[in-house]
Amino acid sequence: MKILGIGNAIVDVICKVDDSYLSQNKLQKGTMKLIFEEDEFKKLLSNLKVNKTVSGGSVANSIVGLSQLGNNVGFIGKISDDSFGAKYEEGLKKENVNFFYSKKKENLPTGTCLILVTPDSERTMCTYLGISGKINENDLNIEAIKSSEIIFLEGYLWDEGDAKKAFDKAIAQSNKVAMSLSDKFCVDRHKINFLDLVKNKLDIIFANQSEINSLIDSENFEEVISFAKKINKHLVITRGDKGAISIYNNEIFEVDAISDLKIIDLTGAGDLFAAGYLHGFVNNLSIKECLIKGTEMSSKIIQQFGARF
Repeated sequence: MKILGIGNAIVDVICKVDDSYLSQNKLQKGTMKLIFEEDEFKKLLSNLKVNKTVSGGSVANSIVGLSQLGNNVGFIGKISDDSFGAKYEEGLKKENVNFFYSKKKENLPTGTCLILVTPDSERTMCTYLGISGKINENDLNIEAIKSSEIIFLEGYLWDEGDAKKAFDKAIAQSNKVAMSLSDKFCVDRHKINFLDLVKNKLDIIFANQSEINSLIDSENFEEVISFAKKINKHLVITRGDKGAISIYNNEIFEVDAISDLKIIDLTGAGDLFAAGYLHGFVNNLSIKECLIKGTEMSSKIIQQFGARF
């Protein structure tokens, strides 16, 4: 198998809202807020019209993108034996993704993410993790990990306790490890641990500009470049309308963003960028070609609703 993703198994519920909805519910545009109570999640959803429901999760979206590009891929994520769990599993199988998890009835429901899309196409997420955030060592399929060229981990999933132990075990059994830093607030919450992962345990790191700035406590991009060269890892950074950059073996590669796009929904831009980039990497394309493929995939996905083609 080329790539095995390990991440949150989340069903995305996509709704169009006005900016006033965000202010009324004290939500910060463009970020992801964790919802800890199912009742709070239901209250947020109660007065909204649902535009689309689809199996999601950041790394799972990347894995589906990789499958659509013709790669043999798999995914590990924790779901419950409920209606959303069945929908989730069905969504992966439909996309020819090997799903390495056997669901059972859990004390928490399958995770759900409310994606609020404002008129400027920005997306704001409210995530109720449910059972997805409770992944542990016993949920891992070690044979699948060992047989994969690369495992791709999701920063959103990292947390102290069982999830951390699952991360450590997966990394220890893997051939090569890629990870997405996922979200600026995720980096803020786990900065010391993420720095340790980036410096000592990961081979390929995906981040956007704000995430990497937060990680090293700097707004200066030259310091980001210096940091990447110093740790001598494969660091890939998306920079919005400034394009994307990869620092690998002390070399810097850059591509411009594609202009004049009809942007509808930014959901999944980073996920599909990672899919395109990893597709290039596992199929021995040059680093510049990897960046081009990632940019092409992210440009396509933001011209439609949702994070999957």
